[in-house]
Amino acid sequence: MKTKIILFGFFSIIFVSGLFAQEAKKTEKNKSELEVVEIQTSAICNKCKVKLEHDLAFEKGVKYVELDNDTKILTIKYKKGKNSKEKIKKAITKAGYDADEMPANQKAYDALPECCKKGNEPH
Repeated sequence: MKTKIILFGFFSIIFVSGLFAQEAKKTEKNKSELEVVEIQTSAICNKCKVKLEHDLAFEKGVKYVELDNDTKILTIKYKKGKNSKEKIKKAITKAGYDADEMPANQKAYDALPECCKKGNEPH
C-alpha cells in the first residue's frame, strides 16, 4: 500500500511537471508569433489615448495597444498572420486620426471632440 502511494505521488509529480513544461513552450511560441509596430498618430490629448487604445484593442489579433501622449506614437502588438500594419493604420484613420502618412477619415475626424482636433494641441 505504501509503495502504491509513493508511486502515485511520483507519477503525479512527473505529470504536473510535464504540463508546466508544455505551457512554458506554448507561452514562448505565442511571444514569437507577435509582431510589434509603431505608428505616428495625430492624437492630442488623453481622450485620444483612451479612444485609440479602446478601439484598436478590438482589432483582429491585437494583444497590446499603448499611445505615448508625448510622442503621439501608438505601439501595437498583434499576432502575425491575423493582422498587418496597413490594416491597423486603416483602423486608426477610421477612428478619426492620421496614421503615419495616411490621413484620417474625414467623417470620423469631424465626429471627434473639439479637444482632439488638430490645432488644439496644448502649448
